[in-house]
Amino acid sequence: MITIRNEEPSDYQEVEKLTRRAFYNMYVPGCMEHYLVHIMRGHEDFIPELDFVLELDGRIVGNIMYTKARLVDEAGEEKEILTFGPVSVDPEYQRRGYGRMLMEHSFEKAKEMGYDVIVIVGSPANYVGRGFKSCKKYNVCLENGKFPAAMMVKELVPEALDGRKWAYYDSPVMAVSEEEARRYDDTLEKMEKKYQPSQDEFYIMSQAFLE
Repeated sequence: MITIRNEEPSDYQEVEKLTRRAFYNMYVPGCMEHYLVHIMRGHEDFIPELDFVLELDGRIVGNIMYTKARLVDEAGEEKEILTFGPVSVDPEYQRRGYGRMLMEHSFEKAKEMGYDVIVIVGSPANYVGRGFKSCKKYNVCLENGKFPAAMMVKELVPEALDGRKWAYYDSPVMAVSEEEARRYDDTLEKMEKKYQPSQDEFYIMSQAFLE
């Protein structure tokens, strides 16, 4: 039986453990995503209404969390939007559609709350099937004018971006301190930090920009 519901305080520790298992050694030796989850809930940009867990027969196997972000057009007009992440599925249950369920459920809730755009950074292979497109197609760039290959945009409402050029700014909570994350990780049950090919794939994608 599958249930998707809002995260509750009693879930916090289990969700952080889940996030750690899902991301450990994926992008770097170790990970920082569980520390981000730990600090995100207390930040003003965190949106608790869009913090969901997916339970399978009463066990939490997935989680998605959102924060506010913003776009600024060339005239300086700001638009409040969303970004999500981490989205975590226990390694034991990956590739079964649970991440897709969490995303689609949260998209509907976000639209009900009046949000019309989501911008994320990640592997395009994981998100283009969920309606995300290259940031360049929507003329959404970084503050420096560059279009990262890993930055994608989804309009929850068609024509929400109306063709203007926008610069993307995420929440300050996303600027995670590697040192603080390492110290936090050191307080938890030991997991082996090691190299995986996905780390090189992530490095290549994170350094790629579209012309």
